[in-house]
Amino acid sequence: WAFPSILLLSIVMIFSTHLSIQQINSYSIYQYVWSWTLDNHFSLEFGYLIDPLASIMSMLITTVGIMVLFYSDNYMAHDQGYLRFFSYMSFFSTSMLGLVTSSNLIQIYIFWELVGVCSYLLIGFWFTRPLAANACQKAFVTNRVGDFGLLLGILGFYWITGSFEFRDLFEILNNLIYNNEVNFPFVTLCAALLFAGAVAKSAQFPLHVWLPDAMEGPTPISALIHAATMVAAGIFLVARLLPLFIVIPYIMNLIS
Repeated sequence: WAFPSILLLSIVMIFSTHLSIQQINSYSIYQYVWSWTLDNHFSLEFGYLIDPLASIMSMLITTVGIMVLFYSDNYMAHDQGYLRFFSYMSFFSTSMLGLVTSSNLIQIYIFWELVGVCSYLLIGFWFTRPLAANACQKAFVTNRVGDFGLLLGILGFYWITGSFEFRDLFEILNNLIYNNEVNFPFVTLCAALLFAGAVAKSAQFPLHVWLPDAMEGPTPISALIHAATMVAAGIFLVARLLPLFIVIPYIMNLIS
């Protein structure tokens, strides 16, 4: 049963490598797939954004994911939850890939929450153990604190710029700041709230308390969450929003 998961992830890894090579001599790829329009004042485009950052993160996720799946095949062979384990792993990898290729803040938030749900399921994989059950609940609740801040930050920047799209958001905010047409304390607060989401996901102080207990999950999960992918999601968020952070006074000092 590990073979289909490894095969699909290998195909994605090859595709990610190809896109990464293409990025050397070409521009970023932005494509919207579906548009949701409520009225003339609100429209949300769902699509994907492939740039050097997304390509590198996709390669990282797929490479580490494949190695973890190889190891897990033997490690979980005699576990009654073998099929459930690989289902969760595939769901986790899909959520991470969706996160790094998101083209707007709403997609980021949707996949951000899916990654959180996957971490809850994986950490509490052996849910009959009290320690594992408590650990997954602790991770879930702690991450929700950061996620609530992330959601408030997203809504705050939509209030300021009127856009969720990265390509529009950065340009509009730059123009507003250049023309001194924004409330700087409010912008700084929204940026700090966005950063709170990254702090929780990357297990930084003071929202780091969930990470040691997450070792109650299976060993491959610890490798996937701690070493490479989920904790790196916070770093990815900061990197993706860096054009936003660098134009806001004092926020870079907070991040550092």
